[in-house]
Amino acid sequence: MRFRIFFITRFDAKEVPMNNAITWFEIPTPHIDRAQAFYEAVLNCKLRREPMGPSEGAVFPYEGEGVGGCLIAGPTAPASSTGGTLIYLDASPSLDAALARAAKAGGTIALGRQALPHGMGFFAHISDLDGNRVGLHALA
Repeated sequence: MRFRIFFITRFDAKEVPMNNAITWFEIPTPHIDRAQAFYEAVLNCKLRREPMGPSEGAVFPYEGEGVGGCLIAGPTAPASSTGGTLIYLDASPSLDAALARAAKAGGTIALGRQALPHGMGFFAHISDLDGNRVGLHALA
């Protein structure tokens, strides 16, 4: 999966301090409605539609000045891919529940549940409806 990473500033032109290595991610899709329904089902949340220049985005929920991202469709979106950068989405409170929702929504489990070192939780990989490989992470 390829992502364009850039810095976000507030609309009042004040710069937001960046405390994370990643500030934004985009998951490409040629079918924004279908991709939005898939990720809303997997993560049990609502994505917000926004114009992204000449493209259209469906923004994942995030709080304050945290790391954000979106699905992106249109002329600025790269082609979907199974290789390249891998991002992990928050599957809290249950990785297993998110994996079940992914399969039910038509995705595939590319890598089943894997344990991380003590206290860091668990992760898995899914392939979405466009063939993007995406990681899921949760503490349980």
